[in-house]
Amino acid sequence: MTTRISDAQLPEMMEQLQGCDDVELKLTVPESDQRSAIRALGIDPLDAQIRQVYFFDTPDLQLDAAGVVVRGRRVQGKGDDSVVKLRPVVPSTLPEDLRRNAAFKVELDAVPGGFVTSASLKGRPDTGSVKSAGTGEGPLKKVFSKEQRAFYKEHAPEGLKLEDLTVLGPIFVLKLRFEPPELGRRLDVEMWLYPDDSRILELSTKCMPDEAFQVAAEGRAYLAGKGIDLEGEQQTKTRRALEYFTRVTQ
Repeated sequence: MTTRISDAQLPEMMEQLQGCDDVELKLTVPESDQRSAIRALGIDPLDAQIRQVYFFDTPDLQLDAAGVVVRGRRVQGKGDDSVVKLRPVVPSTLPEDLRRNAAFKVELDAVPGGFVTSASLKGRPDTGSVKSAGTGEGPLKKVFSKEQRAFYKEHAPEGLKLEDLTVLGPIFVLKLRFEPPELGRRLDVEMWLYPDDSRILELSTKCMPDEAFQVAAEGRAYLAGKGIDLEGEQQTKTRRALEYFTRVTQ
């Protein structure tokens, strides 16, 4: 949850911030420090919400290579959701009709030493659609709206249809939201549990673009005060999932 952007990166980041709807500041905690971080934050794992995440791509990750992410998710107590995401994007190049769509969001994700801007078109499929598609019992197109399917077709490699994609998942996820009094804003904690028993613990908070640097500084001070390592190697949840499932399906 700290930007630590280099001087060379700063002009590009400032330009992209102007076209974003919001910013998510993220920090992943090394596995060796995850238990101590959870204790330091004073969170109770039993308060977490259970999620299952499915990604859809080809075995050789053609969508990933094209900067497209296709995901379905089951959320405890909330039903299903889905997203077709592009990253990286330059906000100023995105069509105005998409920007006006309430289901479309442009977000800058910042991690220690880097950032990426993404554009997401979200959907709310019928409950059970994601599970059916993930198990092969139902069609993948039911997970995505007509708008999402058109968005996918526009940006996916030519000729690669939704029904050609392979299921990569699921990943079991625990998510907890709380507001530490010392921080004064919501902090999200996600634990991604991979089938090979590896884990990613991610801490994040969202803010408006014009608040990003102040919120990053406050978050950094809060986490450092809890003894959490801010300099560890950063890991990407999606990247880990794609690499794991493509490896085991080959």
